[in-house]
Amino acid sequence: MRSFFKKVTTSFSGDEFIPTIDNNSKTMRLVVGALLGSIAVIFQSAGIFSGIGYILSMMSTGPLVLACLMSLRIGVMTYFLTIFLLAIFQPSELLVFLFTTGLLGLSLGIGLKYLKRSILIISFAAVCLTLGISILLYGLKFSILGPSITTHFNSMVILGIFAFSILYSWIWKKVSISAFKGLNKVFSRS
Repeated sequence: MRSFFKKVTTSFSGDEFIPTIDNNSKTMRLVVGALLGSIAVIFQSAGIFSGIGYILSMMSTGPLVLACLMSLRIGVMTYFLTIFLLAIFQPSELLVFLFTTGLLGLSLGIGLKYLKRSILIISFAAVCLTLGISILLYGLKFSILGPSITTHFNSMVILGIFAFSILYSWIWKKVSISAFKGLNKVFSRS
Protein backbone atom coordinates (compact mmCIF):
# COMPACT_ATOMS: atom_id res chain seq x y z
CA MET A 1 0.00 0.00 0.00
CA ARG A 2 2.87 2.34 0.78
CA SER A 3 4.29 2.05 -2.76
CA PHE A 4 0.87 2.88 -4.17
CA PHE A 5 0.72 6.26 -2.46
CA LYS A 6 4.35 7.11 -3.25
CA LYS A 7 3.26 7.49 -6.87
CA VAL A 8 0.71 10.19 -6.03
CA THR A 9 1.29 13.56 -7.67
CA THR A 10 -0.65 16.79 -7.79
CA SER A 11 -1.66 18.83 -10.78
CA PHE A 12 -2.56 22.50 -10.82
CA SER A 13 -6.20 23.17 -11.66
CA GLY A 14 -6.34 26.93 -11.83
CA ASP A 15 -7.14 27.62 -8.18
CA GLU A 16 -5.74 24.64 -6.30
CA PHE A 17 -3.77 21.45 -6.58
CA ILE A 18 -5.73 18.32 -7.42
CA PRO A 19 -4.25 14.92 -6.58
CA THR A 20 -3.72 12.41 -9.36
CA ILE A 21 -2.26 8.94 -9.21
CA ASP A 22 0.45 7.92 -11.65
CA ASN A 23 0.22 4.57 -13.36
CA ASN A 24 0.58 1.57 -11.10
CA SER A 25 0.47 -2.04 -12.18
CA LYS A 26 -2.94 -3.26 -13.28
CA THR A 27 -2.97 -5.83 -10.52
CA MET A 28 -2.25 -3.20 -7.86
CA ARG A 29 -5.02 -0.94 -9.16
CA LEU A 30 -7.46 -3.85 -9.29
CA VAL A 31 -6.69 -4.92 -5.71
CA VAL A 32 -6.90 -1.37 -4.37
CA GLY A 33 -10.18 -0.84 -6.28
CA ALA A 34 -11.66 -3.98 -4.72
CA LEU A 35 -10.49 -2.89 -1.28
CA LEU A 36 -12.04 0.56 -1.78
CA GLY A 37 -15.31 -1.09 -2.89
CA SER A 38 -15.35 -3.16 0.30
CA ILE A 39 -14.74 -0.06 2.40
CA ALA A 40 -17.59 1.72 0.60
CA VAL A 41 -19.91 -1.22 1.40
CA ILE A 42 -18.99 -1.06 5.08
CA PHE A 43 -19.64 2.69 5.19
CA GLN A 44 -22.92 2.47 3.26
CA SER A 45 -24.15 -0.43 5.41
CA ALA A 46 -23.75 1.70 8.52
CA GLY A 47 -26.83 3.63 7.35
CA ILE A 48 -29.07 1.08 9.04
CA PHE A 49 -28.04 2.56 12.38
CA SER A 50 -29.43 5.95 13.27
CA GLY A 51 -27.27 8.90 14.30
CA ILE A 52 -23.61 8.12 13.63
CA GLY A 53 -24.67 5.50 11.07
CA TYR A 54 -25.98 8.22 8.74
CA ILE A 55 -22.68 10.07 8.93
CA LEU A 56 -20.74 6.90 8.20
CA SER A 57 -23.10 6.13 5.32
CA MET A 58 -22.22 9.46 3.70
CA MET A 59 -18.54 8.47 3.86
CA SER A 60 -19.07 5.82 1.18
CA THR A 61 -18.53 8.58 -1.38
CA GLY A 62 -14.83 8.85 -0.48
CA PRO A 63 -13.59 5.43 -1.64
CA LEU A 64 -15.23 5.95 -5.02
CA VAL A 65 -13.54 9.32 -5.51
CA LEU A 66 -10.19 7.73 -4.72
CA ALA A 67 -10.86 4.82 -7.08
CA CYS A 68 -11.74 7.20 -9.92
CA LEU A 69 -8.52 9.10 -9.35
CA MET A 70 -6.64 5.87 -10.03
CA SER A 71 -8.45 5.37 -13.33
CA LEU A 72 -11.94 5.68 -14.71
CA ARG A 73 -12.06 1.93 -15.30
CA ILE A 74 -11.18 1.16 -11.68
CA GLY A 75 -13.68 3.77 -10.46
CA VAL A 76 -16.52 2.23 -12.48
CA MET A 77 -15.46 -1.25 -11.37
CA THR A 78 -15.49 -0.13 -7.74
CA TYR A 79 -18.95 1.40 -8.21
CA PHE A 80 -20.41 -1.82 -9.63
CA LEU A 81 -18.57 -4.01 -7.11
CA THR A 82 -20.07 -1.95 -4.29
CA ILE A 83 -23.54 -2.27 -5.85
CA PHE A 84 -23.09 -6.04 -6.14
CA LEU A 85 -21.91 -6.41 -2.54
CA LEU A 86 -24.70 -4.20 -1.22
CA ALA A 87 -27.25 -6.30 -3.12
CA ILE A 88 -25.95 -9.34 -1.23
CA PHE A 89 -25.29 -7.94 2.24
CA GLN A 90 -27.48 -4.84 2.64
CA PRO A 91 -30.16 -4.58 -0.08
CA SER A 92 -32.02 -1.85 1.81
CA GLU A 93 -29.12 0.55 1.12
CA LEU A 94 -28.74 -0.36 -2.55
CA LEU A 95 -30.94 2.34 -4.11
CA VAL A 96 -29.52 5.04 -1.86
CA PHE A 97 -25.97 4.15 -2.88
CA LEU A 98 -26.80 3.64 -6.54
CA PHE A 99 -28.41 7.06 -7.02
CA THR A 100 -26.85 9.28 -4.34
CA THR A 101 -23.61 8.55 -2.47
CA GLY A 102 -22.16 6.24 -5.10
CA LEU A 103 -23.17 8.40 -8.03
CA LEU A 104 -21.71 11.46 -6.30
CA GLY A 105 -18.42 9.65 -5.66
CA LEU A 106 -18.21 8.48 -9.25
CA SER A 107 -19.06 11.88 -10.75
CA LEU A 108 -16.77 13.76 -8.37
CA GLY A 109 -13.88 11.41 -9.15
CA ILE A 110 -14.46 11.79 -12.88
CA GLY A 111 -14.63 15.55 -12.47
CA LEU A 112 -11.43 15.70 -10.44
CA LYS A 113 -9.60 13.53 -12.94
CA TYR A 114 -10.78 15.06 -16.19
CA LEU A 115 -12.44 18.47 -15.72
CA LYS A 116 -9.72 20.06 -13.52
CA ARG A 117 -11.56 23.37 -12.87
CA SER A 118 -13.43 23.72 -9.59
CA ILE A 119 -16.60 25.22 -11.04
CA LEU A 120 -16.85 22.45 -13.64
CA ILE A 121 -16.14 19.69 -11.11
CA ILE A 122 -18.73 20.95 -8.64
CA SER A 123 -21.33 21.62 -11.34
CA PHE A 124 -20.89 18.18 -12.91
CA ALA A 125 -21.15 16.40 -9.55
CA ALA A 126 -24.16 18.53 -8.52
CA VAL A 127 -26.03 17.79 -11.76
CA CYS A 128 -25.36 14.06 -11.38
CA LEU A 129 -26.51 14.06 -7.75
CA THR A 130 -29.62 16.08 -8.64
CA LEU A 131 -30.46 13.62 -11.42
CA GLY A 132 -29.93 10.67 -9.09
CA ILE A 133 -32.17 12.09 -6.37
CA SER A 134 -34.78 13.08 -8.97
CA ILE A 135 -34.83 9.58 -10.45
CA LEU A 136 -35.35 8.13 -6.98
CA LEU A 137 -37.98 10.68 -6.02
CA TYR A 138 -39.98 11.02 -9.23
CA GLY A 139 -39.05 8.00 -11.34
CA LEU A 140 -39.04 5.25 -8.71
CA LYS A 141 -41.37 7.07 -6.25
CA PHE A 142 -38.88 6.42 -3.43
CA SER A 143 -39.24 9.21 -0.89
CA ILE A 144 -35.55 9.72 -0.21
CA LEU A 145 -36.14 13.18 1.23
CA GLY A 146 -38.64 12.01 3.81
CA PRO A 147 -42.41 12.05 3.97
CA SER A 148 -42.72 15.84 3.83
CA ILE A 149 -41.57 15.93 0.16
CA THR A 150 -44.13 14.31 -2.13
CA THR A 151 -43.22 12.15 -5.09
CA HIS A 152 -45.25 14.37 -7.43
CA PHE A 153 -43.08 16.51 -9.69
CA ASN A 154 -42.34 19.99 -8.35
CA SER A 155 -39.82 22.32 -9.98
CA MET A 156 -39.15 24.15 -6.70
CA VAL A 157 -38.10 20.88 -5.10
CA ILE A 158 -35.73 20.25 -8.02
CA LEU A 159 -34.19 23.71 -7.56
CA GLY A 160 -33.80 23.04 -3.83
CA ILE A 161 -32.18 19.69 -4.55
CA PHE A 162 -29.81 21.34 -7.02
CA ALA A 163 -28.85 24.07 -4.52
CA PHE A 164 -28.19 21.41 -1.88
CA SER A 165 -26.23 19.34 -4.43
CA ILE A 166 -23.95 22.27 -5.26
CA LEU A 167 -23.14 22.82 -1.59
CA TYR A 168 -22.72 19.10 -0.89
CA SER A 169 -20.50 18.60 -3.97
CA TRP A 170 -18.33 21.55 -2.96
CA ILE A 171 -17.93 20.11 0.55
CA TRP A 172 -17.07 16.67 -0.80
CA LYS A 173 -14.57 18.13 -3.27
CA LYS A 174 -12.76 19.93 -0.45
CA VAL A 175 -12.91 16.86 1.83
CA SER A 176 -11.67 14.54 -0.93
CA ILE A 177 -8.70 16.70 -1.86
CA SER A 178 -7.75 17.25 1.79
CA ALA A 179 -8.04 13.56 2.65
CA PHE A 180 -6.08 12.56 -0.41
CA LYS A 181 -3.29 15.00 0.38
CA GLY A 182 -3.26 13.75 3.98
CA LEU A 183 -2.96 10.14 2.84
CA ASN A 184 -0.18 11.16 0.49
CA LYS A 185 1.77 12.81 3.34
CA VAL A 186 1.31 9.86 5.68
CA PHE A 187 2.39 7.24 3.18
CA SER A 188 5.19 9.28 1.58
CA ARG A 189 6.92 9.75 4.97
CA SER A 190 7.21 6.00 5.50
